Amino acid sequence: MLEAYAARYRRALDESVIPFWERHGIDRERGGVFTALDRDGTLSDSKKYIWMQGRAAWMFARLYNEYEPRPAWRDAAQHILAFLQQHGRAADGRFYFSLDRDGAPVFLQRKPYGAVFACLGMLEVARATGDLALRRDAIVLFDDIRRWIADPTLLGRPAFAGAPAVSNLADVMVVASLAIEIARVDPHPRFRAIMAQALRDVRRHYDAERRILIENVPLDGRDLGDWYEGRLFNPGHAIEVAWFLLHLLEFVDDPPSRQLAYDVLAGSLEYGWDAEHGGIFYFMDTAGRPPQQLEATMKLWWPHTEALYALVLAAILTGEARWFEWLERVDRYSFTRFADPVHGEWFGYLARDGTPALLSKGGPYKGFFHLPRALLFSIQAIERRGVPGVDRLDQAGVADAAE
Repeated sequence: MLEAYAARYRRALDESVIPFWERHGIDRERGGVFTALDRDGTLSDSKKYIWMQGRAAWMFARLYNEYEPRPAWRDAAQHILAFLQQHGRAADGRFYFSLDRDGAPVFLQRKPYGAVFACLGMLEVARATGDLALRRDAIVLFDDIRRWIADPTLLGRPAFAGAPAVSNLADVMVVASLAIEIARVDPHPRFRAIMAQALRDVRRHYDAERRILIENVPLDGRDLGDWYEGRLFNPGHAIEVAWFLLHLLEFVDDPPSRQLAYDVLAGSLEYGWDAEHGGIFYFMDTAGRPPQQLEATMKLWWPHTEALYALVLAAILTGEARWFEWLERVDRYSFTRFADPVHGEWFGYLARDGTPALLSKGGPYKGFFHLPRALLFSIQAIERRGVPGVDRLDQAGVADAAE
């Protein structure tokens, strides 16, 4: 049964997703990658978004490293990363949010996520090219990112008396994901310690009654139930964290976290699935009040891609029928509603009833990442019957790190 999914995902990746971004996304004239593309690939906005550059560099390099060693994919990854490295960072070390087509800065966002995906791209391109200096630079950047998350004032975000210190689920996620990527090529025990801490940090966010993860949890224990932020549930984030946990457990032995991963996956799907129209809600308020986000009831592409891979992985690791049933449901909805049979790739933004709200294929927040990653990881998991990429360390990387 799973083999049929793998075959279809391979066709989607090979014939629809990769060709769309190779043909329309790469700016071969001035560097980097475009992401603001209309349905047929026509450019809507020539700005280059930093986290989209890092994500695309990672994706092309991962395809080269683990799917098929096509020189064009390695070259695309290097091309995109070179633009990012040349233009993406301000003199004070922070990363811009967006650049113009030539690389001049347009906007600086006081968040760490541009740096996160620059680091991710650097790590994977280093694997593709054997560039040990690039890998070392990525690990230095990882340590900067952890400092910025621990102390947002370092990014220019002032601390105010009325704003409590919180653990943000996105911050836990990005540290965990980067630690996984680094641990694949560097056996230093500190990265496993960081992953063990990430497992503990996730538990802070767990709502045991609903079996979901809350986005923002105050570190001082106060009740934020009368704030939007304190009641915010993002099903896509929680589902993504569920499979992150399963990846972390390849490095850290923690059986309760394995059960937590399955509970979060099940709870997030049950709570976040739209029983009337189908699909996964984007944002929800755990008190049943109107969410702050106007797009809350929309159906976005990326929570569904995260669910596809998480369900493939859960089905493989447990063999339980419930995951196969959910996979069939999410797969049917996703490929019926999001996939574009005319121009390829997926629409990103649907109204609650599943009709496209926008026909665009990318923008500041959608690019060459979530969909191809989910397809690739699902193919690998089915064909290897295990967790892709983390069931073994990169032996060359281990040897290099030990020297």
